[in-house]
Amino acid sequence: MTILFRYMLREYIKVFAMCFAGLMTVYLVVDFFEKVRRFIRYDAEVHDILLYFMFISPHISFQMAPLAVLMATLLTLGVFSKNHEITAMRSCGISLYRIALPFLAFALGVALVLLLFSAVVIPLSTTQAEYVKTALIEKKNSPLTFKADRPWLQIGNQTLMNFAVVDPGGATLREIRLYHLGPDFKLNGITEAKEAHYTPQGWVLLAGIHRRLLPDGGLLMTDFETRPIELSQIPEDFNTWLSVGSDEMTLMDIRAYADRLRKDGYSAARFLTDYYGRVAFPFVSLVMALVGIALSLRRSGVRGRGMARGIGQALAIGLLYWTVHSLAIALGRTSVLAPLMAGWFANGLFLSFGLYLILKVRY
Repeated sequence: MTILFRYMLREYIKVFAMCFAGLMTVYLVVDFFEKVRRFIRYDAEVHDILLYFMFISPHISFQMAPLAVLMATLLTLGVFSKNHEITAMRSCGISLYRIALPFLAFALGVALVLLLFSAVVIPLSTTQAEYVKTALIEKKNSPLTFKADRPWLQIGNQTLMNFAVVDPGGATLREIRLYHLGPDFKLNGITEAKEAHYTPQGWVLLAGIHRRLLPDGGLLMTDFETRPIELSQIPEDFNTWLSVGSDEMTLMDIRAYADRLRKDGYSAARFLTDYYGRVAFPFVSLVMALVGIALSLRRSGVRGRGMARGIGQALAIGLLYWTVHSLAIALGRTSVLAPLMAGWFANGLFLSFGLYLILKVRY
C-alpha cells in the first residue's frame, strides 16, 4: 500500500464518515418526530423508544451507506481537484485507474459489510424492533403467529395450526395441519388439508383427512371434502404476513423457503426476487463509487464541482437508483421479470452508466 493510496483512503474515509453521520442523523431525526407522537399516546417509556430506534438503525444504515459512498466520492474528488492534487498526480504519471483504486477498494469493503447486514443482522434487528414496538411501546399482546418456515397459529386453547403457503390476497392457505390437544396437552388428533379458503361464512378446509388417536392406542382416520374451521383471522391478517415475512428472514432462510416452494410446485418468484434483491443491493456501493468517480473526472479530470453541486448530484442519483430498483423488484415479485434480473437490474443499469462515463474521461 503506497503512501499516496493511504493518503487518499484516509481523506476519503473522513469525508465518508461525515456524510454517513449526517445522513443517519437527518433520517433518524425525521423518523423520530414522525413516530414520537404516536408513541407518546401509548405512554411509552423513553428507554423503550430509544431501544426501538437502536434496533432499526442497522436497516437505516443499510439504506444510507451507498448514498454516503456516492456523496463522499464526489466531495473528496472535488476537494482534490480544487486543491490541484489530481493535476499533481497526473503530472507525475499516475493514471486515473490508480487514482480511483482507493475509492473502489473502500466501496468494496462497505459492500461486504452491508452484505453481512443483509444476510443476518438486519433480519434479527428488525424482528426485535417489531417486538419492542408492538409489545413494549404499544403494549399489545404478543402475536400468535411465528414467522418461520411454516408459520404457526394458535386456535382457541386446544389447537395449533401451521401452513406452508399463503396465496396473494391472503384468502387461501395451503398445506394445512391442525394439532388437537386435550386438557392435559396430550395430542388427541391431527387434521391435514390441502387448502383452506375464506368464504362469507368463514374459513373452510378442503380435501383433508382427520386422524384421531384412540385411548387404546388405535387410530381412527376420516376423510372429508370440506370442513369448517373456527379461525378468527381474516385474509388481511395473512396478507400482512405475506408482505413482510421475508424482511425478518435471513438470506439462507429465504433461499431454503423458495427452494421448497418450487419443489412443491408453487410460485417462488416473490421470495427469489427478495433474495436476489438483498444480495445485489449491498454492491450498489461499488457501483455508486464508480459513478461518482466518472462524474467527477469525466471532462478533464481536474475540474472541481463544489460541495453543493456534489451533494445535489448524489441525492438525485440516489433517488433515481432507488426508484429503478423498487420498480424492478415489484416487477420481479409479479413474475414480469425473472427474479435474478429483477434483483440485479438497477445495479447493471447504473454500472453501465458509470462505465460509459469512465470511457468519456480524458486521459
